[in-house]
Amino acid sequence: REETVAALEEAGWSGEQIKAAMAAWSEVSFSVPVPKPRAHLSAKDAFIYLILFGTLYVVAFELGVLLFQFIEIALPDPVLESNSYYANHRESAIQWAIASLVICFPVFVISEIAVQRAITKEPLRRNSLVRKWLTYLTMAIAVAILIGDLIYLLDRLLGGELQLRFVLKSIVVGGIAAVVLAYYLNSMQQDDHALNR
Repeated sequence: REETVAALEEAGWSGEQIKAAMAAWSEVSFSVPVPKPRAHLSAKDAFIYLILFGTLYVVAFELGVLLFQFIEIALPDPVLESNSYYANHRESAIQWAIASLVICFPVFVISEIAVQRAITKEPLRRNSLVRKWLTYLTMAIAVAILIGDLIYLLDRLLGGELQLRFVLKSIVVGGIAAVVLAYYLNSMQQDDHALNR
């Protein structure tokens, strides 16, 4: 390995490139280099993970909608409450959110259980490219939502327009994004730990 690293340095490879290249090979006492298992991509994985993350997005969004409607009921806006269209819209929004959660949440839970069982049975499934891409995309979306939520909250605070309804809605948005981010960040850390053993 030392000779290979020296040869790569001599050939002009950067330290980061060498580290990445050498990480692809196991450190075993065998005369022939032995590659580490690589991330794989399968249609079955894509199907399962698209269902898993698709239902996660629906559940997160509709949970937010439902909690927003409860906040509106608990702390009504007198201007909006006088509008009959708004009251009808709230009722349909609550119905749609409940229907979405009743259908999508069990599908999400069943998909997550299936994924965890498959990973327990075959730990190399942690290396799925679809899993990694969708997980990091989800974490990026969650971070963007958190940042946007905090910016909007601070803007309202600086403008002197901070109301309890708005603060509660910001907590709902930030809370859902934070839970999703924490869950998948922990999941990726577990994957890294398991794969580096």
